[in-house]
Amino acid sequence: MKDNLYKILVLIFSIFPISKKKIFLMSYYGNQYGCSPKYISQYMVKAHPEWDVVWAFTNPDKYDIPGIRKVRYFSFRYFYELCTSKIILTNYRMTKHFHKRNEQVYVQTWHSSLRLKMIEGDAEQTLPPHYIEMAKADSKQLDYLVSGCQYSTDIFKRCFWYDGKIIPAGTPRNDIMFSTDKELKNNILNHLGIEKGTRTILYAPTFRKGDSLEYYNIDYPRLVKTLEKNWGGKWQILVRLHPHLRPYSEQLLGKETCVKDATAYDDIQELLFAADMIISDYSSLMFDFAMTKRPCLLYVPDLEEYTKKDRKLYFDVKELPFPICKDNESLVNCIKTFKQEEYENEVNAFLNKVGSFENGKASETIIETILAHIN
Repeated sequence: MKDNLYKILVLIFSIFPISKKKIFLMSYYGNQYGCSPKYISQYMVKAHPEWDVVWAFTNPDKYDIPGIRKVRYFSFRYFYELCTSKIILTNYRMTKHFHKRNEQVYVQTWHSSLRLKMIEGDAEQTLPPHYIEMAKADSKQLDYLVSGCQYSTDIFKRCFWYDGKIIPAGTPRNDIMFSTDKELKNNILNHLGIEKGTRTILYAPTFRKGDSLEYYNIDYPRLVKTLEKNWGGKWQILVRLHPHLRPYSEQLLGKETCVKDATAYDDIQELLFAADMIISDYSSLMFDFAMTKRPCLLYVPDLEEYTKKDRKLYFDVKELPFPICKDNESLVNCIKTFKQEEYENEVNAFLNKVGSFENGKASETIIETILAHIN
């Protein structure tokens, strides 16, 4: 019944005229104000205030964002705004209920600049048939796909079921990594309740199949003690678990005072921007953080098991520029022996190898390209 209602709403609202200066944005099906759509909308509000900027949220009351209008995801109004916007921009596949009109421009930013785990056609054997069907239909409607580097462009051309235009502009969500705004960093840390002058390390792991909790076993007190002894200053650990693991945050984090749970923080890019150092595992955010040249360590006690049983990878983890730690002992030793200059050289070499397009101006380049197309 719901599907039939949605189809009727799309048919009805597709009769209405398209607003020539309205852009409709969404991130992860309305579940957050973040990723590349956030940074593109911020640019639109600042550079093109004549445009009507509409965001879809599952919980619009949670947000108070100057310069944008909010609509509840999958409400009647949602379908009206979607069907009458000139530009539709999102970071994820649109559902089967979306049918782009000829006069509309549909832009897909995707949700990573570069990824470790294989995606779409490259991972087709691991994806459910209904998703593959939805993805193929979605790609047929695309006008633009955004790429963060030449390596990603090659992946998209091979496995995204798409042969249209790709904008080699970098990733809008990474624009913040090039910022020198100290006030923004202070505001982020203050919002998290971190004392001024305290240095932060962000632990942001991805999830495992079956939501296994076995490998999130970092010794937080020992980690902080090692950092303070070897790198100086006072340190605070922020933990940003994958949304799949949110119900287990209390179990995983315990009651250590050196740890703050940042899992509910909407925009992980802001956490990356504010962090002095990060620890991750197989998440693509390692490639985002690489833009800062600040230390990124990979804590992967299940490296052999993960690469055999989970999704196939684009890179051999051991060939990445990020130091690998397989247990708490090696994590401590890595901090003690870390050499910043060598690390930066390896990161720069890797970014050159993948042909990075990142320069901090992706949002501007993408929007101006689209507007030129429209005009």
